[in-house]
Amino acid sequence: MKGEIRMNLSNTVTELEQQAGNRQKKGIVRDHESTIVTTPRHILQSALDALREGNISEVLEQFADHFTFNDHTLTLEFTDKQRLREFFEKSRELFPDTAPEIVSLFEDGNHAIAQWKLSATQTVPYGSISHRFPIFLFGATIVRVENEKIVQWSEHHDPSSSRRMSLPAFFTKGI
Repeated sequence: MKGEIRMNLSNTVTELEQQAGNRQKKGIVRDHESTIVTTPRHILQSALDALREGNISEVLEQFADHFTFNDHTLTLEFTDKQRLREFFEKSRELFPDTAPEIVSLFEDGNHAIAQWKLSATQTVPYGSISHRFPIFLFGATIVRVENEKIVQWSEHHDPSSSRRMSLPAFFTKGI
């Protein structure tokens, strides 16, 4: 009987440890009051997943009311959710088959870093014919999270492999 109780208790502890490990892998942990706390890693993963799916509203929900979004390669900065929405929408319009894929995801304190690769196609009209040009690039996104919301987003990618360089023109007119 005692052997059975020890084995059951041991199995229960092992199961609880595995469940806790699974929650941490997903970026969800529970504090001492058993409330769900999302980590910077989980928040960035959710935002990038929503971008891949084209769910811009869900991406914007991840941002705090006061934030800064920097695309250092395109030299664009946004601090207004409506302008950021327009940027994401124009990007989807110009490159509708954009498919970012996370290669690795790290977390350090209130920062999360994702290395990603992106593939897309740009359609360029040339007279009566349209040409489709493939886009492949590697990049990184770094976010700083406070109170479970993104307050700083920095994006870096290789400009030489990107055909996205036409995108900033839609956001710099009149500046």
